[in-house]
Amino acid sequence: MDRVKRQRPAAERRRGPGERTAGGTTVIAESAWLTVFVCVGCGLGGGWLITLLAGWLTALPWAPLQGPAELITSVPEPGLTLGGITVGGLLGLLVGFLAVHEALTVAVHAERVVLTVRDSDQEFTADRIALAVRDGRQLVLLDPDGREHARERSGLSWRQVAEAFRAHGYAWADEDPYREDFRRWVPGTPGLPEGADALLIARAEARKKDDSADAHELRRELNRLGVAVRDEGRRQYWRTPRRS
Repeated sequence: MDRVKRQRPAAERRRGPGERTAGGTTVIAESAWLTVFVCVGCGLGGGWLITLLAGWLTALPWAPLQGPAELITSVPEPGLTLGGITVGGLLGLLVGFLAVHEALTVAVHAERVVLTVRDSDQEFTADRIALAVRDGRQLVLLDPDGREHARERSGLSWRQVAEAFRAHGYAWADEDPYREDFRRWVPGTPGLPEGADALLIARAEARKKDDSADAHELRRELNRLGVAVRDEGRRQYWRTPRRS
């Protein structure tokens, strides 16, 4: 499948920050440079604050972390401050690149919708999408029976996302109409399709290890079984279509 980003013609017209139209497709994406810039800025500030905190701790005999604080302040100035800022900036740069890699891009066309995360595309034809939904900080695509096709965390402008779906003829909702159907999952919960309980156990383990890629893939497997999953903290909640 061709990536949506390769579909941008030379006549591409920018509509707003992070939003473009190309050949009838509206693409909403976070600014990679802005994300990295913000993370680097926070890292620089954090590195500088750590040097100040270390100096403050060494002046208080009763304060914890005296050993690490004395080690940090043993570096003479200006090396201490410059070193702290440099380390903070590099960490911010790393976090920025990771954030860009994890960011969601949404491409909306009258005939299809493509969601891109971690360089992986999910494409859905228009006839499979009965409703696009904002559920907290997640974008959800539902079919006519209420089954979830996708649930992706989004840092995009919800106004832009809603306008893009509506402009291309899709129904949009600002909250999940099936939210009250979700039940908390515990191992051995009755009513789940065969194999779903094992997938939820595996997904719980993946989330404990902060393995977001594995948890994401397990969610897709559950969607194929007709089980929608939403998270609240470390807890998993599930539902099946009302018509199933």
